[in-house]
Amino acid sequence: MRKVVRQSTVLFAVAAGLGVAGVANATNGYFSHGYGTTSKGLAGAGVAFSQDTLSAATNPAGMVTLGDRIDLGAALFSPRRSYSVSGMGAPDFFPDPDDLVSSGFPLATGSVDSRSDYFLVPHFGWNRMLDDQSSIGISVYGNGGMNTDYPNDMFGGTFYGGAAGVDLMQLFIAPTYSRKINDTASWGVTPIIAYQRFKATGLGGFGVVEDGYDSSWGYGVRVGVQGEVSPGVRLGASYQSKIFAEEFSKYDNLFAEQGDFDIPANITVGLAWDVSPSSTLFFDIQHIWYSDVKSIGNPMLPALGICLNTGNQCLGDDNGPGFGWKDMTIYKLGYQWQSSPDMTWRVGYSYGKQPIRDSEVLLNILAPGIIEHHLTAGFTRQMGPRNELNFAAMYAPAKKVSGENPLFPMQDIELKMYQFDLELSYAWKF
Repeated sequence: MRKVVRQSTVLFAVAAGLGVAGVANATNGYFSHGYGTTSKGLAGAGVAFSQDTLSAATNPAGMVTLGDRIDLGAALFSPRRSYSVSGMGAPDFFPDPDDLVSSGFPLATGSVDSRSDYFLVPHFGWNRMLDDQSSIGISVYGNGGMNTDYPNDMFGGTFYGGAAGVDLMQLFIAPTYSRKINDTASWGVTPIIAYQRFKATGLGGFGVVEDGYDSSWGYGVRVGVQGEVSPGVRLGASYQSKIFAEEFSKYDNLFAEQGDFDIPANITVGLAWDVSPSSTLFFDIQHIWYSDVKSIGNPMLPALGICLNTGNQCLGDDNGPGFGWKDMTIYKLGYQWQSSPDMTWRVGYSYGKQPIRDSEVLLNILAPGIIEHHLTAGFTRQMGPRNELNFAAMYAPAKKVSGENPLFPMQDIELKMYQFDLELSYAWKF
């Protein structure tokens, strides 16, 4: 037991060091479309059938089925985001930045692309069997995030404060205990330690003063069950509580509830069906409660309009303006087949209606989490009895959302995003 404790302590430190390298996901809202390379190849499905140690992020019950194992990998993630403004605006009309209240809040017309297009997102997982019936492990991964980086221009930038954007990172450190109920079923629990880092720039037009990076820690839990209900048919379910996080004190004049930015609760249920001796069909349904976090779910109006018209600063109030996101329900379909003892192939597709209302496009220039479709593929190559190489690729086709500028109705704003993701990992079994 001492050996296990010492080993887990060392691995925890290594994993934490890897994880803080950076996260910038924006797929299902701002959550990742999947966790772990095998699941990503299946469009994020796998709550009923776990295949690597990042499965604790989907369902901790499956860890006890994996044996002694380490997974180490990284993804190259590329979100391409832009916005365009049409209608009356610069150069036809442009207000004095010191007189925005009487002029409304028009934006410069034209199209603007966000910079910073590539992000490296590492992950790490470790699992150790305590006996034939139970295991402990730890997984470190990026839960999600958001990044936009719009350049300055001759009109003072997107929101009259210079180069505008946000940088949100969410890292999860997830120790797990998993135990078999019987030969075909198991349960698991994962206390979650969450680390968040955030920075906003260029929001001077809204009275938000740029103050560099701020960070917060949060805590929650994920629980799950998994089991074979008939030969070749497995069911799984997991629930992650809301992650209650410390406020971003530097941005208490931006996020509702004085800088509060909790991480929404979510639930996933699904099945894995062996349709032949060499192939499995996966189907998961996930629901994310974005609207339950005020800084994410509160609408921008009428609160922000009242603030600007009265000269009061109500951004950051208990019920202050937010991004106006709706809840998301995501459907994930995957297919896996083993073509030889050494090769397993995967494909997947997922769909979830994006969370941003047409009326909320103005603030969501900063957070255009509008992707709806994901197309994925991947494989596992056995590199001997104790090692394997895993690969997954994702393409999210372009999605557009457009609406009226709520603070200057003579303009229309269109958000656009498409994405690529390539992930490679290596596993050691011991």
